[in-house]
Amino acid sequence: MKTVLAVDDSSTMRMAVSMVLTSLGYDVMTANDGCEALEKMRKNRRFNLIITDLNMPNMDGLSLIKETRKMVRYDSTPILVLTTEGDADKKEEGRAAGANDWIEKPFKPQRLIDMIKKVEG
Repeated sequence: MKTVLAVDDSSTMRMAVSMVLTSLGYDVMTANDGCEALEKMRKNRRFNLIITDLNMPNMDGLSLIKETRKMVRYDSTPILVLTTEGDADKKEEGRAAGANDWIEKPFKPQRLIDMIKKVEG
């Protein structure tokens, strides 16, 4: 079973993402921010996919992506950004940091499913 880490400071968004992913057969773990996400990455089993928001307290999504890419275990793990940010400069920053793709909130479940299939190849 593939395991996904969903990172968002909104409990509603974490629940929505979890519902979509568990319906597809994924095992989902969640984190409130980048700091908690990094802690889970270091302590837990390998995640096959990471989905992160950008705007979060303690550690934002861009910082999380950069830190994740420094970890050998996660240097090629697909990372999707799920955020309200739609600015082209922010998207470029995300790509430069190591994000594989970008989905704007509010999201349609099928859009998320399509993006996951795309990044998983």
